[in-house]
Amino acid sequence: MNDIAAAFHEYFEIVTADTPELRKEVFSLRYRILCVKECISGFEAEKYPDELERDEYDDHSIHLLLKHKASDSFIGTARLILSDISSKNGKFPVELHTQFYPMYSNMSVDRQHTVEISRFAILSDFFRRKDDLNLTVGKVAKQPNISGRRRFPHPMLGLAVGIIQMCAKHNIYYWFSAMDPALNRLLGFYGMQLNPIGPLAEFHGARRPYHVCILDVLERMYQNHRDIWELVTENGQIWPADLKSIPLCQPRAHTDSSVVTC
Repeated sequence: MNDIAAAFHEYFEIVTADTPELRKEVFSLRYRILCVKECISGFEAEKYPDELERDEYDDHSIHLLLKHKASDSFIGTARLILSDISSKNGKFPVELHTQFYPMYSNMSVDRQHTVEISRFAILSDFFRRKDDLNLTVGKVAKQPNISGRRRFPHPMLGLAVGIIQMCAKHNIYYWFSAMDPALNRLLGFYGMQLNPIGPLAEFHGARRPYHVCILDVLERMYQNHRDIWELVTENGQIWPADLKSIPLCQPRAHTDSSVVTC
């Protein structure tokens, strides 16, 4: 087990929020981060008198929590929105609230095997310094290994681990997301960047639509970030190194490569 994987398992745990009690933890944490700490546009605290942030997509989503083991507290969350088969069009929020470049406006979406990553957020109270959440990629790389959360590059990688592992479990091959470009650049530090498919739009702040095939992400990680690949795939047990063994329902669509999601 490499150092990053060892540090992750020592300090963090991914929890699937698959019970009413755990989903309440998700909604409470989202309220604290989006409505109270970050005060993101569209998430005004007065809209949530029960202090639980939730919306119509939560009922057909996979919810994750990131637990910090030492404090036994949840410090991060993310959700994977599944296509709503009960809806007439089953469109994802990114399709409704952003614009795609013309070459992607009529893209074929394999909805059965696609999710939208959203509500990707980490509680800033976890960080030692107030500005740690806004570290640039270069600063993250240069942080000294003075504690577990320094040795483990960034808690957002923990959420990414959970997302990739949940995709393996549910046969998900494609991601949509509406992200702050800064988050996508940070994900790129670990080989996890998504491909931009449209311009910036106002959607709870400046967000850009992204799309990627997870197999492209895994291939890039295997080639350029082997230690991260070993962590997210558990040394090939969850996703194999030979991706040719994984059937896809349609050809992988490559786009040009060029980050709280809502």
